[in-house]
Parts: sequence; C-alpha cells; structure tokens
Amino acid sequence: METTISSKYQVVIPRAVRERLHLQPQQKLTILEKDGMLILVPEVKLESLRGIARGANVADYRDKKDRY
Repeated sequence: METTISSKYQVVIPRAVRERLHLQPQQKLTILEKDGMLILVPEVKLESLRGIARGANVADYRDKKDRY
C-alpha cells in the first residue's frame, strides 16, 4: 500500500489498515525512526492489556534471591 505526504506533512492511513488494526479517530500513535524507516505503533489503553498474561507458566522464573 502507498500513501503520500501532503503539503502540510499529513499522511493518510489507508482504510483497510485502519479497519484491520481497529484504529480510531484521535487515537495516539508512537512514531519510531530506525534505519531510515518510520514505524507507527498504536498506543493502547492500559485497561485493554488486563489479563494478557493469564495462564502464563511462571514455574521456571527465578526468585529475587537467585538474581545477580
């Protein structure tokens, strides 16, 4: 997909991408620059991350006393 930078330096995110990533108006994006590329990362609300690690196996984690 392609987009163009406007004379006001604005960029339109194509509809297919907006819908696939569930982007909303006024949603914030973090912009990362690496090796001449721009990476847009949508910020998500902290509440939406609740339960993301549910069911994770923590049996192999070290205790604080075992750390260097």
